[in-house]
Amino acid sequence: MSEEQSETGTGWPQPAVPGRPTGPDPRPGAPDSDEMSPLSPEGEPPGRQSPPDEPDAGDAVTVDLSSVTASAGAEQIPPTGPAAVARRFTSAGAMIALLLGLLGFTLVVQLRTTSTDPTSAATRQEDLVRIFSDLDSREKRLRQDIEALEESQRQLRSGEQGRQAALQEATRRADELGILAGTLPARGPGLSVRFEAGSKPISAYRVLDAVQELRGAGAEAMQIAGGDGAAVRIIASTYFLDGSGGDLVVDGRRLSGPITITVIGDPTTMATALKIPGGVAASVAGDGGNVIVEDREVADVSALHAPVKLEHARPVS
Repeated sequence: MSEEQSETGTGWPQPAVPGRPTGPDPRPGAPDSDEMSPLSPEGEPPGRQSPPDEPDAGDAVTVDLSSVTASAGAEQIPPTGPAAVARRFTSAGAMIALLLGLLGFTLVVQLRTTSTDPTSAATRQEDLVRIFSDLDSREKRLRQDIEALEESQRQLRSGEQGRQAALQEATRRADELGILAGTLPARGPGLSVRFEAGSKPISAYRVLDAVQELRGAGAEAMQIAGGDGAAVRIIASTYFLDGSGGDLVVDGRRLSGPITITVIGDPTTMATALKIPGGVAASVAGDGGNVIVEDREVADVSALHAPVKLEHARPVS
């Protein structure tokens, strides 16, 4: 192998280039031919030289490798440093602010919808008005009761006036109980109810029905009298029996016809109770008799009943 072939490192003979000197470069600082790359134009075999207008192969490879290295580094190595940390914090803050804004908008819309709903507002107002009205009425009643109780308390605690008021109250209650018990006479507006017998005598059952109807209509005091003028006070324990010859026995006393009941109470209410269809007047008329009801501006119930001695009942203190 010749010396020129060993210098190229390819084993090919170095072709002669016109106008180009062969051998070492005589220029100062020129690289040694031994240090040159075997891929340089001097080391290329004939027929493989690069065209004069194409870029040098070594330069093209170098540029492409740099671009690939830069791209790979940008994709694989995450950015670091204060700027990257600031960008991450800015994104998180923006997301939190957006969520808080949406939440606030939702609350505002809900509050406006609730406050501007006419149906619910009207309902609440009506309920409040009704409640206030009930409370006002209850307060007025309670205040009146309190005032009445305070007045009674003052009267009872004011010495002679208190004793007089207590005596008057006791007397009033004793009178009421005496009228109900039949131990005191009574006077007031009422009725006179007379029973006239027909083909059949007036039975004790019909008289008892009349007494019960009058009590239910608000009678406060009653007495029953016979044709001879004898009268018996009617109280809670009064009983009625049929006697011989069409007479009536009341509390053991015989009364002959016609029978008359004198009663104190509201005349209109009691007369209506006696004349209702199927009532006392209709029943007596069905037996052939007659019931005559007369209003009395002043009805006197003067018959008295002996006080009843209680054997078992005692007041509860």
